[in-house]
Amino acid sequence: MIESSFLTPEVPGLIAALAIGLLIGLERGWHDRELPEGSRVAGLRTFTLTGLLGGVLGHLQPNFGPWPLVAAVLGLSLLLTVSYAHTAKLSGNLSATTTIAMLLTLVLGAYASHGNITLALTAAVIVAVFLDLKPTLHGWLRLIEHRELTASLQLLVLSVVILPYLPNTGLGPFNALNPYELWWAVILIAGLSLAGHFAMRITGSERGIFWTGLLGGLASSTAATVALARYAHQHPMMINAAISGALAACGVMFFRMAILIGVIEPPLLSTFGAGLMVAGIVLLGMALWKQHHISNTTHSDHSMQAMAPFDLGTAFGFAAFLAITAVLVPAAKQWLGTSGIFVLSTISGLADVDAILVSLARQHSTGGLTTNVATVALGLATLSNMVSKATIAWTTGGVQFSKAIIIGYTVAMVCAGISLGLSLQLMS
Repeated sequence: MIESSFLTPEVPGLIAALAIGLLIGLERGWHDRELPEGSRVAGLRTFTLTGLLGGVLGHLQPNFGPWPLVAAVLGLSLLLTVSYAHTAKLSGNLSATTTIAMLLTLVLGAYASHGNITLALTAAVIVAVFLDLKPTLHGWLRLIEHRELTASLQLLVLSVVILPYLPNTGLGPFNALNPYELWWAVILIAGLSLAGHFAMRITGSERGIFWTGLLGGLASSTAATVALARYAHQHPMMINAAISGALAACGVMFFRMAILIGVIEPPLLSTFGAGLMVAGIVLLGMALWKQHHISNTTHSDHSMQAMAPFDLGTAFGFAAFLAITAVLVPAAKQWLGTSGIFVLSTISGLADVDAILVSLARQHSTGGLTTNVATVALGLATLSNMVSKATIAWTTGGVQFSKAIIIGYTVAMVCAGISLGLSLQLMS
């Protein structure tokens, strides 16, 4: 009889409420462990009792409604306000973290006893982790530049505020303008660009030229090639490192293309994916081989600025270019046939490979292009983009830099072409 009365439904909730107070109180008590006894606003015991109080009040809710909990929250808020004002006056510390944590402990304790125990305990663990991560989080804030914060917030605006309200249907000429799909592609490319920028920043100023190219290629292989070509021209002693970085940037571009195709039109990976992966692996292998043979004297640290994160102007500009390309692809097919698509792909690739890739993948997904036509068009766009970057390397980086880049590009494209031919032959 005693055992039966002990194992009442209220017991697990009260134990969970006690555990919540103990967990958060342990972190707060450790944080203020150096303070003398009686000088802390709240410690391990106070937090534990607060969690248990929330649990008891949660069990009272079926009989008395929410009013006991509301009264406790108001009373605790008043007590903490007085304590906070006194502590801030004496120590000059204006942090209200402990005050908020205690109120949250009371509410989570009540939720555990009259709600979802698992969810309440999960929230308590997250609260304790965030409280413990104060030095790390503040360190991140000091490292983040204003332009990076702006770019991150703008990306959230593009994805959370704008994207959900765009119509997911074909509009305009040839029904080629699907606002939702076009905007999703913009977000994906902007996200990859921002990820590349942050990756470069996280590796630090001593990351070396190879990592600059490798991570810069995630943002924009063309921009990385331009930056490294200029760097090779300005620092002739670092030309081998610049070559390694430029080859790595282009290698990463192929993996980025594979990601875009995989998200937009996965069936195309069965043919074009193999060529992309082979080209990327070959270029990264050549970049690593070049990097391995750089002498220690040549490998002296020369930092480079991380690629600039995207902004709204860049995003809207790419969206406009993507929309134009989306209309031109079916228009070229109707007016000029297959040859028109090939010409358009070649011209578009000179400026940017992402836009034409997205348009061709979307046309393939709707049945507007056969797999062979889409594959050849993507190949032409990629080839013209490589030619464009090779020209940049020649005109900006000099003969030695451009010669190594052209050789690397040629080997990669030959290997990719062989792989692509084998893929098409196996499918036929």
